This record gives sequence, structure tokens and C-alpha cells, in this order.
Amino acid sequence: MRRTLTVAAAAAALLVSAGPLPVAEAGGAAAVAAGRWGVHEAESFWTPERMASARPLPPGPPEPAAAPQAPVAPQPPVWPLRMPPSPPATPAPVATPSPSPTPTVTTTRPALTPTPTPVTLPTPVTLPAPGPAPAPPVRPALPRIPAAGPGVGQDFGGLPVVGRMFLVKGGGSYFCTASVVTSPGRNLVISAAHCLLGSDTQQVAFVPQYTRAKPRPFGMFPVVRTAAGRSRIWIDQRYRTQGVNRAAALDVAFAQVGPGPKGRRVQDVVGGNRLVTGAGYTHARATLIGHPSTAARPRLCVNRTTKYTSTDARIPGSFLRIACTGYPGGTSGGPFLLRLDGRTGTGDVVGVIGGWKTGGDKPEVSYSSYFGTDIRKLYEKAVAGAKAP
Repeated sequence: MRRTLTVAAAAAALLVSAGPLPVAEAGGAAAVAAGRWGVHEAESFWTPERMASARPLPPGPPEPAAAPQAPVAPQPPVWPLRMPPSPPATPAPVATPSPSPTPTVTTTRPALTPTPTPVTLPTPVTLPAPGPAPAPPVRPALPRIPAAGPGVGQDFGGLPVVGRMFLVKGGGSYFCTASVVTSPGRNLVISAAHCLLGSDTQQVAFVPQYTRAKPRPFGMFPVVRTAAGRSRIWIDQRYRTQGVNRAAALDVAFAQVGPGPKGRRVQDVVGGNRLVTGAGYTHARATLIGHPSTAARPRLCVNRTTKYTSTDARIPGSFLRIACTGYPGGTSGGPFLLRLDGRTGTGDVVGVIGGWKTGGDKPEVSYSSYFGTDIRKLYEKAVAGAKAP
């Protein structure tokens, strides 16, 4: 489909190095001082015009080879994360997946039926641990959530808890999709690892419920930097070293964002989705939200999810799969939500667009890495590193 495109994957630490900052684009804000990246700097740099001109990341270099002993010949690029959208098509039906331990994999799309195959699931783990919570944030009425048939994507006004993650790479302005996840520090967002990978990922900021008409309805929340200039982004080290294909099952990232323009934490302003791990692959009703490069507003789709096990040895693993139309570039990192509450605009996040072929190679079918033990451990590491002062 797809998604935002790959980036260099050789950083040795969990935190992404900020590095030297690029010169501002013509007509944009002045370059940001290297030692500071707060809400003032973020909003000065990410003007409405610059946000509107941002694009999904272009294809990156091939993933690193395993311990090369000698120079290697150039390889073709990895799977594109988002290709230009194809003409609308009605998803083809497919037989209900087998409940056997190793399902038969076909190349057709999952059936668009609201009734899932009965399965026995492990007990899901909902994170984080409960703690005292402040009064719910005061928010305007949620936009109407469009009603459509299973698998039909529709543009809508968005949800406060989901937004665009803007970043600079190689001097260009780009974006993907991200969402707030509940945490003790009330300051974490979740996205796809391929969106935020690379030492040249800079000037990163999260904008809840971004639309072209209302680019900052809740302000901007910059990704925190340490005194050493490193952005607080957590990605499994294996994803960095093995690359976007061989470690596709780990295509998840958490980032710590700083306070918004009024000094409030992001979760206190817009709420957060609960992270759930170990919930299985098959769900009767999942909501997929993303920010397509082709639309001025986010897109929503509801359909069942199925399990997809890759038969390509270069991209091993099992993934959540959902058939939803109209998810081209920019939707990488968009959440798979269960039990979306129309009153609070929040739900349980069990996936993000990414994983197999960094989300898939067609805009009508999307994938996610499975949220199991590895993702729970990564979340716990992010919680420990992002404790509010």
C-alpha cells in the first residue's frame, strides 16, 4: 500500500540520535536550535503550511545485511511501505480461516463477514497498571463516526486520541500516523517502528486530530529530547539490526512527548487508548484509523481481523490482517482498535499498521505486528524511561 517508507536502520541505541539539524525549507521557519526542542520550537517549525506540504516517507535504502565480511553489491530496495493508491475495488471474498494451529495461507483477501471463527485465546494483558487518574479532559463533541459496510473506508473528522506524527528526514518534511496510549506518565504515543527509525529522524512532533482545515485543534506535542540531543523513541533493538523485513514482527515504536502549549500532558488533554497484548489475531469488529496522504482528513474503517502467517522466508512471522479500502501512504502507525467508545473516543489498541511488508503492498488490505510479550516488554521499557518529572 503503502505506508510511510523505510529509513536507515543501524542505530545502536534504543534512543534515536537527533544529529545536526537541517536548514529550514524555503519560506519555512528558521532552523531550530540544536539544544532545544520544546512546544514553542515545534510550533514555530511545523507551521500549518509545512504540515500541509509534508508527505509520507519515500522508499529508503535496503535493510542492513547480517554481519557483512566484504563490500556487497547494491540490493533492490525493501518493500515499499506505501504505493500510490490503486483504483477502488470491491474486496474479493475468501473462505473463513481454518482454526487449526497452522492456518492455510492463501493470496486472497479475508472475508468481509461480521461473524468471526470461534477461537480459544490466551488471557489478554491490558496495560498499564491502574493508578489514580485526574478528571477526564474537557473536549468538544466527537465528530460523527461514519456508518458503512464492513471493509469500507471513509474520511471523517477524526478522534482526539489519533493524529499525525510529523518529522524531518534528510531535509524533507514527512508524516505518519500515531495515537496516544495510556501510561503512568500520561505522555506516550504509539506508532510503527519504520516511521521513526534512523539517526536522521529529527524535529519529531505529534499533532492530535490533525485535519487540513484545523491543523492544531489541541496544539502540538514535541517528542522529548534528552540533554544529549536524543529523541525519546523506543524501538526493539532487533528491528534496528535485522531490518524491516526480517524483524517485521517487531514493527512498533513508542515515543515520549512533552507538554502542549498550555503545559498539559497529552493524555490529560485528549485521553488515551489502552494497550492490550495477548488478545489473539481474530476479532469480529476492529476499527482502523489512519491519515492517508491523499486526503485532508483521517480515514476510518470497521471490519473483522484474521491471522496471516507469512510464507516468505525473508519476512517471517504471523500478523493481524484487515481488509479496508483506501489506506495509502501516511497511514502507517494507525491503530487497530477494539471496543471503540463513541462517547470517549478511545478503545483498546491491539495493533498498528505495519509489520508484513511494513503494512502491506495494497491500499485495500492492512497488516500489523502481533502485540504479544515482545511488545509488552517494549512498552514497559518506554514507561520506565518516560516517567514524568
